[in-house]
Amino acid sequence: MDATIEVSGLTKAFGRTRAVNGLTFQVRPGVVTGFLGPNGAGKSTTMRLIMGLDRPTSGHATIGGRRYRELSKPLKQVGALLDARAAHSGRTAYHHLLALAQSNGIPRQRVDTVLEMTGLTPVAGRRVLTFSLGMNQRLGIAAALLGDPRVLLFDEPVNGLDPEGIQWIRTMLRGLAAEGRTVLVSSHLMSEMASTADHVVVIARGELVADCPTRELIESSSQGYVRVRAKDLDKVAALLTQAGARVETGAEDLRVTGLEMERIADLAAEHGLPLYELSPQHASLETAFMELTEGKGL
Repeated sequence: MDATIEVSGLTKAFGRTRAVNGLTFQVRPGVVTGFLGPNGAGKSTTMRLIMGLDRPTSGHATIGGRRYRELSKPLKQVGALLDARAAHSGRTAYHHLLALAQSNGIPRQRVDTVLEMTGLTPVAGRRVLTFSLGMNQRLGIAAALLGDPRVLLFDEPVNGLDPEGIQWIRTMLRGLAAEGRTVLVSSHLMSEMASTADHVVVIARGELVADCPTRELIESSSQGYVRVRAKDLDKVAALLTQAGARVETGAEDLRVTGLEMERIADLAAEHGLPLYELSPQHASLETAFMELTEGKGL
């Protein structure tokens, strides 16, 4: 099965409000793709459209070239966590997963496998109504993994998880992508996405504003600079300013923008000014995200 998610011209209107407006992007196998946007940007709606839970006003979303409803064995092809509290509260974790397995032709032993993978084996016999949000998240992830699918979608999967749980899901997501699976994950935790996602798709007010490698987005931020330490900071600062750079002088270093690192090194060498440090200082993903979506929230 081709495991590429393709969103093409996707639009969803609720009355006069367009929750999603002409979205086009692809999610490819082998990488973790972060799906980012301010609250109300349309992330959850887009995921629901991909999963066939909502009907688009126009455009389409396909998985391996097919709409979700056209998949012959959906749970074995696509796994999704869209609502952590979707399980029947009166069932135990084990019987919730067993019901899904039996209705989708999945062997019973797979239930034990995903319970172990998600750390739920010790509480498999407890009813879902007694679960914390973090435990519900793990159960939802177990359900998504139940059919051993090639494509996985997770909407805010780290909500309610403790630091150990967040580290666990980061490792799991990267491991799934390393196996060649397609992994699309939304999150409002930018530091976590910076550590997890190889690629990011950013939307705001239902429209695409970025679709690029995570590192590329971070490096595009205007908050990045080159750190310079030198024997004579004042002379280096004057030289770089004359060359058109913007220079902020600190007690022990310079923060330089507007000149490439290589050009800074060349200028210092040409004028016989020794440098002790020349290093790029990138902005955070959160900073880049805020710049990109400023004024485009609710």
